[in-house]
Amino acid sequence: MLRSAFAAPPGAGARLPVVSAAATCARFAVEIRERYLDIARDRWPISIDPKPDELLSSWLHRVGQANGISPRSFAGVLGVGGAMWSARFDLRIPRAIAVLLSDRTEISPEALTTMAMSDWVLAPLLLPLRENANRNRSTWLQYCPLCLGEDESPYFRRQWRLASRISCFVHGCGLRDRCPACRSAIAVFDQRDLVPQHFCVRCGFDLRTARKVSVKGGARRLERAIADIFRVELARSPTTESSTAVRDVVSRVLRASAATDDSLAMSLTSLASMARIRWFEQLAGEPLDWLVADKDAAVTHRRWSILAAGGQDRLVACFADFLDKCQARPRSRRLIRRGAGGIGLADLLAAYRRVAGDRSSSKLHRDL
Repeated sequence: MLRSAFAAPPGAGARLPVVSAAATCARFAVEIRERYLDIARDRWPISIDPKPDELLSSWLHRVGQANGISPRSFAGVLGVGGAMWSARFDLRIPRAIAVLLSDRTEISPEALTTMAMSDWVLAPLLLPLRENANRNRSTWLQYCPLCLGEDESPYFRRQWRLASRISCFVHGCGLRDRCPACRSAIAVFDQRDLVPQHFCVRCGFDLRTARKVSVKGGARRLERAIADIFRVELARSPTTESSTAVRDVVSRVLRASAATDDSLAMSLTSLASMARIRWFEQLAGEPLDWLVADKDAAVTHRRWSILAAGGQDRLVACFADFLDKCQARPRSRRLIRRGAGGIGLADLLAAYRRVAGDRSSSKLHRDL
């Protein structure tokens, strides 16, 4: 006897089908056997670990599919309903649901809460939840076709929810917010069929095969600089001070979309992905005092440095190059950009130690 991999929802009163076949027969006979809860008990048969930066909704869809339950039916398993049920969990997951999911998947409630974006300081930049939007309006989620194509199990990233993100930092292509075949928004939560989440719910188009969207280099550099300014400000202490600084930058980014062009007078979060790409391309050629100027001269200098270098990783790389030149050595191979992560603090400190080992601190200070 071979038990089917497609399990009925717990508590639904369904029975688990069992498949049997004779070695000489190509047909399968299906018979009803034990109830699902008698088989699965407290755990679902298959547990899925979250991927790096994965949206909670994306993980929920993958868990459901792995256990033979479509996203639309999985909402009933969790005792929830209504439109965009999983997308709403991205913003806030009820404690009871987090505990239930933890009991069934062995993922801690704290980890699940972290995947959600409750009280996220960047929340004002989130694309709004709307099921239906015309082509000039934003939808709730973006995606990179190349990322989905390279994923062993395609999933959607948290960063793709942000209106300030227009391109993929890994592949350099623009993000899409619709199916290119039918122009529908990404609506995995409404999927009735048991298919992977990278297929369009409305027409079945494979999102991995969508054409690459080009974005000008200046726009991509500005986008990365904004993201790195957020990252640097969040890394500062104390926490309340860094949060205040990030909220200030978020407010500036949101206001800038209405101040640069009458045709883009809507809020940045209301613009479709292509309109935001055009806005970034236009903005990259304008003075950027609105983004970097601050009453604290040190903050202004830090932001200008990140902007001029085209991002924090490139700024670190330039500084590491300078440190190596101080001792007349070629740039260390360890400082070559590695993948999407770029150059880390450890590389920078290693370069500093090489210099400090050959020169006194006073001589280094004069060189800098």
